[in-house]
Amino acid sequence: MQYGLCPLSIVPVRAEANDRAELVTQLIYGDIFEIISNQKNWIQIRIAFDTYEGWIDIKQAFPIEENDFNELKKRFFNCSQDLIEFVETANNQLIPIPIGSNIAATNILQHQFEGQVFNSKTFQKEKIAEIALLYLNAPYLWGGKTPFGIDCSGFTQMVYRICGYALQRDASQQAKQGEALSFIEESEPGDLAFFDNEEGSIIHVGIVLGDNYIIHAHGKVRIDRLDHTGIFNTENKTYSHNLRVIKSI
Repeated sequence: MQYGLCPLSIVPVRAEANDRAELVTQLIYGDIFEIISNQKNWIQIRIAFDTYEGWIDIKQAFPIEENDFNELKKRFFNCSQDLIEFVETANNQLIPIPIGSNIAATNILQHQFEGQVFNSKTFQKEKIAEIALLYLNAPYLWGGKTPFGIDCSGFTQMVYRICGYALQRDASQQAKQGEALSFIEESEPGDLAFFDNEEGSIIHVGIVLGDNYIIHAHGKVRIDRLDHTGIFNTENKTYSHNLRVIKSI
């Protein structure tokens, strides 16, 4: 098995081995992965954090040894705190990195980082709402995971990661984690609310805030009302999503 890490701010992970293929997720600085296969200038990878698979351009990967891979797996939660920061290369060049980047990778890449690091060894639920608000107004992007473009489950995954907990990548996968609550009144800020379509499939997720509000990625990361029916859009005065379940992680 071969291993690699993401040495750039953001790297697209695609469904197939070409630049026009669907964006399924993103790597951000310091993410590590296993290399499953090769196809010309592309490699198929399995991301260590959530086992998600896809294809990246081989030029955007930095090869690492198995022992470095295993060491970095222990340090998933050494996350940069600011929306955007910089690392400095050995050639004194700057690379911008988004919030949630794994700063533990700087040693291997021989980069210097002087920003704030959130190193959570235990899950800190009380910080979820605070971190979530940092993404407010980030534009929606299918497969995105950064303040410059993010989808609903990428948003919840990144917020929880910064707070020290590993969520899966997709909303339907995240819905299988945690403990279901019987009533919305039992929910606390930081809980996850899941929403389904007419066929009963989970298609959306957001983070519960206090006082019957929710923050979620829909067009942009926004705050709306939450009740027993679902998400009530406060701008157009209609329900945008149907509530399926609220889970406490």
